[in-house]
Formats: sequence, structure tokens, C-alpha cells
Amino acid sequence: MDNNQYIDDLEIKAKFRYEVAREYGISVKTLNRWIKSYNLSIPKGIINPHLLRILYAKFGPPRSPK
Repeated sequence: MDNNQYIDDLEIKAKFRYEVAREYGISVKTLNRWIKSYNLSIPKGIINPHLLRILYAKFGPPRSPK
């Protein structure tokens, strides 16, 4: 199964940046750097499922999706 299909099959709920960072095993500061390096416009606060799918597609699926 390719990464995009895996991401499409995930049941994703809105998450805060610290939750996404924890899934990747990185700090929020590093997550913000990753977002900036891809020139993504992700608003502060809760990240909605649509934007999470974009993040997961760019960065690859997280180690432990929750």
C-alpha cells in the first residue's frame, strides 16, 4: 500500500500541533520548521483534518497515528 492510500484510509480528527509533533517524535518547534520549509499555510490552533492530510502527505505517515 502506498503512503497516499494509507493516509486516505486514516480516520483523522482535528489535532493541535503538539499532538502532530508527538506522532512524529519531534518537538513543536521542529514541526513548525518543517511546515515553513514546505511553505505551507497552517493556522495556529487546531489543525483540521483536511490540513492534516496535507501534512501527512508532505511529511509521510506518522509513526503512531492516533
